[in-house]
Amino acid sequence: QLQLVESGGGLVQPGGSLRLSCAASGFSLDRYAIGWFRQAPGKEREGVSCISVRGRTTNYADSVKGRFTISRDNAKNTVYLQMNSLLPEDTAVYYCAADYSHYYSDGCRMVRGLYERWGQGAQVTVSS
Repeated sequence: QLQLVESGGGLVQPGGSLRLSCAASGFSLDRYAIGWFRQAPGKEREGVSCISVRGRTTNYADSVKGRFTISRDNAKNTVYLQMNSLLPEDTAVYYCAADYSHYYSDGCRMVRGLYERWGQGAQVTVSS
């Protein structure tokens, strides 16, 4: 089956770190730009970061710049989001998603409507 599966979420104290993984099964991520989005209770889903097909372009929301790092290992069919210096405001369900429309451009945008394949989400809770 064609699936994206997030893992690595959990409960962490402020200032802590987590690394989320997004693994594909049934298809190759090397043809997709990948985005990370998050949704907190009562709020709209927002873009966190994205990475282009070959990793030449990365983008981050202002709220996470300097703290989060996106990377990909196409040989392992996996994309990662390293999250450091976590804040309570980072608490949300985090989703990875795949965007085929940027296959040739090697760019990415954090626009929800561009992404056709979505994972089930991973809960990240930052609390003391």
